Amino acid sequence: MKITLAKTAGFCFGVNRAVTAVYDLLEKKEKVCTLGPIIHNPQLVSELEEKGVRIVENPEDASNGEVLVIRSHGVGADVYERANLSGVRLVDATCPFVSKIHKIVKERSLAGDTILIAGDENHQEVIGIIGHITGEYFVFSSEEELEKTIKIHPEIVKKSLTVVSQTTFNAEKWKKSQIFLKKVCTNLKIFDTICSATADRQDEARLLARQNEVMIVIGGRHSSNTRKLFDVCSALCERTYAVETSAELKPEFFYGVSSVGVVAGASTPAGIIKEVIKTMSEILQPVDEQMEGNKTVQKSFEEMTDEEAFEASLSSLTGDQKVVGTVIAVNPSEITVDIGRGVTGYITKDEYSSDANADLVSEVKVDDKLNLIIMKINDQEGTAMLSKRRYDAIAGWDNIVSAKESGEILHGTVSDVVKGGVTVYSSNVRVFIPASQATASRNDSLEDLKGKEVDFRIIEIGRGRRAIGSIRSVLREARREAVEKVWSNIAVGDRFTGVVKSITGYGAFVDIGGVDGMVHISELSWTRIKNPSEVVSVGDTIEVYVKALDTEKRKISLGYKKAEDNPWTIFQNKYSVGDIVNVTIVSMTSYGAFARIIPGVDGLIHISQIANHRINKPQDELKVGQEIDAKITAIDLEKKRVSLSIRALLPEEEAEIADEEAPAEETETPAEEAPVEETPAPAEETPAEAEE
Repeated sequence: MKITLAKTAGFCFGVNRAVTAVYDLLEKKEKVCTLGPIIHNPQLVSELEEKGVRIVENPEDASNGEVLVIRSHGVGADVYERANLSGVRLVDATCPFVSKIHKIVKERSLAGDTILIAGDENHQEVIGIIGHITGEYFVFSSEEELEKTIKIHPEIVKKSLTVVSQTTFNAEKWKKSQIFLKKVCTNLKIFDTICSATADRQDEARLLARQNEVMIVIGGRHSSNTRKLFDVCSALCERTYAVETSAELKPEFFYGVSSVGVVAGASTPAGIIKEVIKTMSEILQPVDEQMEGNKTVQKSFEEMTDEEAFEASLSSLTGDQKVVGTVIAVNPSEITVDIGRGVTGYITKDEYSSDANADLVSEVKVDDKLNLIIMKINDQEGTAMLSKRRYDAIAGWDNIVSAKESGEILHGTVSDVVKGGVTVYSSNVRVFIPASQATASRNDSLEDLKGKEVDFRIIEIGRGRRAIGSIRSVLREARREAVEKVWSNIAVGDRFTGVVKSITGYGAFVDIGGVDGMVHISELSWTRIKNPSEVVSVGDTIEVYVKALDTEKRKISLGYKKAEDNPWTIFQNKYSVGDIVNVTIVSMTSYGAFARIIPGVDGLIHISQIANHRINKPQDELKVGQEIDAKITAIDLEKKRVSLSIRALLPEEEAEIADEEAPAEETETPAEEAPVEETPAPAEETPAEAEE
């Protein structure tokens, strides 16, 4: 009879961390209480109760002097607030994988996303996740329940969604749910939050269930992790049995079989696993062969020590096996770790990272946990050569493959510009981005990308772990989102800081956040200009405002001229009737001359106000371009007219002589009634709107 125990059987990192936290507090003689059972294993919980550990349901139930331990499942944000208000000392043993989910849902719900959670809504982990959500959320336990939820709430598919899963959710159900969501939802962010240890545990359970005639699943009946393992095994092996302890094993489980596989939930203590293996061995009378000299002797489980019995059930450490090491020493060239079972591991700088400039001393600290691959084992010395770089590459490739299936957006750094595109490193995996997929426009330079952080999607997985990505698809999606955001909020009068994208003879096109609007040439300056390039250039950042909208055709007319720059506003604030101003003659008519007071404001000097004697035409005394002093005699802001007089500045006696000499039959036209030559507005060659 062959018994195979899963390598992943027993406490996961999070559970072990929580249990260790309680034992450490007990060793320090602290009074300890836990918020709910520390793990889903009644035997261990009973053992802790015997040591004085109380279970409470609310943080307020902790008594003075007690330390309250938050279990690995985590809790909602309100629990921390209540604990602080009650003055309770907290030890937070929330699993880091669960804490990551809390952070995701908090940030995304604050950003306005609706949250979808794959899991059991009555499980403490899911309840804790919900406690960090500030907006709308839905929980589903299967693809069918997800479909039902969307049928009841069809508006979900059009919303911005963030999807996470309980860390122990069934991996197969998770994949099916993702496929369904991608088919029906348009704005989706999927975070793969199933714990890697859970996924490994379920994968190994699946493998053992295919290889063995009987499967034994060890773990507490209230453990979600254990129930998922039972579901995985029973789907592939008809004779699958769940037990909490060795006392539940029955001989009939094993009648007529030659192989048994054993898996255990993440909350199952090593002692219980050992007892189950030992009891199974007694029922089946297996033997463990040992070499003694040159002959083989058989040693039963009864003859072994507890440690020997448990170790005998585990597979030997082998090359390429994944392990977790605890750092015990660091120097500039090497890291020393403990990987358990009395084995000390070593990681050289080259095997720590692909980055030649990595600084081991600053990046790694004693007690850090590192995920590693075993490269070589020295059984005699009890040492192992390990690699973090290779583990990261393997894990990174798994992320790449998963991202291809889910459409997840990845982040990476452009390392090189190569023939036909660029290369990006993400999770220690090299991804090739073709030139056609590297930029938003084919005219953009690839060289500008080198060394930059970029977002991209995996669009193809080739042979030999070759991944091809697209930056363009992410940029276009971001642009579409930006466009919709602008059009959903824009209104006449809104102001934007935009960038001039192009210039034509009739105006300038300005990007105001993914949408282009047009500033007509007449809106660029208060003075007449012949070409928009006299005021703005491509690439300029300018302040504009919305003058008009056509939501049906999606056209936007923008204004650039500022009211405070209006020449008439400036003139009104600076000048009054009676002021003497220095002006420049700009044009002449039969009835007078026009003089530039300030750019954009001209005044009329009537022919009768040019000299202190009679003249036949303005050209007799003045010429274009001449600078003279004149007095402002009248202002009509409504009609935008200014009357000027040179004669008013002449000596009074000379002016009187001029009046006497003037023929009685000639009457002068008052300056304020004389027409003013206004600058004609440029003809509109095209509508003052811009099509997006």
